[in-house]
Amino acid sequence: MQEPFLKPGIIPRAYQSAIAHSALSRGNTLVVLPTGLGKTLVAFLVMEKKLQEGRVAFLAPTKPIVQQHYRTFLEMTNVPESEAALITGEVSPKKRMELWARKACFSTPQSLQNDLKAGRTGASFSLCVIDETHRAVGNYAYTFVAEKCAEAGCMLLGLTASPGGDRKRIGEIISALGIQNIEIRTADDADVAPYVKPLAVNFIRVPLGEEFSEIRNLLQEMLADNAKYLANYGFVAPLRSKRGLVELRGRILRSSDRVKYTALSFYSSVFNCVHMLELIETQGLSTFLAYVEKLRAREETKARRRIFSDRRFEKILELCRSASEHPKLNELLKLAAARRGEKMLVFAQYRDQVAAIVEALRRNGYSAERFMGKKDGVTAEEQRKTIARFASGEFAIMVATSIGEEGLDIPSVDTVVFFEPIPSEIRSIQRRGRAGRLKAGNVFVLITSGTRDEAYFHSARKKEESMRRIVGKMQREFSGGRAPAKKQPAVSSDAVVVGARKKRRAGGQVQKKITDF
Repeated sequence: MQEPFLKPGIIPRAYQSAIAHSALSRGNTLVVLPTGLGKTLVAFLVMEKKLQEGRVAFLAPTKPIVQQHYRTFLEMTNVPESEAALITGEVSPKKRMELWARKACFSTPQSLQNDLKAGRTGASFSLCVIDETHRAVGNYAYTFVAEKCAEAGCMLLGLTASPGGDRKRIGEIISALGIQNIEIRTADDADVAPYVKPLAVNFIRVPLGEEFSEIRNLLQEMLADNAKYLANYGFVAPLRSKRGLVELRGRILRSSDRVKYTALSFYSSVFNCVHMLELIETQGLSTFLAYVEKLRAREETKARRRIFSDRRFEKILELCRSASEHPKLNELLKLAAARRGEKMLVFAQYRDQVAAIVEALRRNGYSAERFMGKKDGVTAEEQRKTIARFASGEFAIMVATSIGEEGLDIPSVDTVVFFEPIPSEIRSIQRRGRAGRLKAGNVFVLITSGTRDEAYFHSARKKEESMRRIVGKMQREFSGGRAPAKKQPAVSSDAVVVGARKKRRAGGQVQKKITDF
């Protein structure tokens, strides 16, 4: 008798089976499901059927996430390890060709793209799962892979917690993947609500303080002067929009040589002032001064000389020498004191700020560690070990950059802290999703009053509301007005690992609900 696909005790929830059934019956499907509610198991349910037709590829944007999915697949299914493959760029081309012949292949999109171009993947796949589908825009490898899948008649299954709040961007994803069906669930849907743990989101507004306000005022004066000189050359700088500033640089580069180079010099001064303002308003002295030192270390230009020779900048550095740290850091320490004994995950935008936060926490007696990415020289194995140490309680507070937002199976935490709001609705949703996965959780967002923090906060909230409206409307359009599929499985309980429980506990690992994957 054939062995069942899923291991004993792994029982899909009703909505997971319903979404998988919808995908199998309607074709290329985009699944939008909050973090921690089991997108991966939905993919495995679709894989179960498609493996009967041929090979399956499961793609994720980074090596650590690919490794995680590969391990989870082997833990949850009865597919032998000899029939599954983990394929990354570190594997030799000859070996990759052998691995692509296996039934279930887990890879980064870049590896699959390269091997498709080189003809190393063999026959076509019956299914390609695309995790973190919101990346499938522009020239990212997902779009190339999706095009090749379409040519070969391969089904696509996209997974994301948030496709974004811009209709054009969502439309680009849908077009790139040839989406024929959308399945979206929110915490309010009847079939999902029983599995959603209460999550309290708290916004803490922090005054900038006298010292930081004085520094900000001087930077604003410097910025206004440089922006005025830039405007004299016909270029008005959008001082509240980083994206707008980047686009402005493109316009300057396309201008005539007569004004281009002088305008670029003033543009550089404007950009530096804008960034320093952001750091003073939203981050802190350590991060601000680290940026100043990086500017000093670069080759001297007129733009940098203009900043460093400004008497107002000399006054700023003098104020920095006597100022205390950013008021947000004190609020974070208060939160840590009030929630001592809980697992806490702190997100910060900048690496230097992550280091400053960890140092401050340790100085005040808290066990804290940084969680960094490949760009910081941290390997996938080192990341895995840090997560394991956090899960085992070796330290209580993990401070992460954006690497902690996407995809990685970081253990459920009691409290998530945003050191700053971020304008991206995708990243905001991913950050929040790290709390309250197995029990009630708390999210605290630190906002410096009267600064760009306020604008970023409102921007993300507006985009998130827009995303829900857009995706909901698109789902209705794809289904012709039909409600999302509600097919009930034979068993619809809250699935836990039953058969493997004793083994997992004996190994000293933290037990998790399998449907949270």
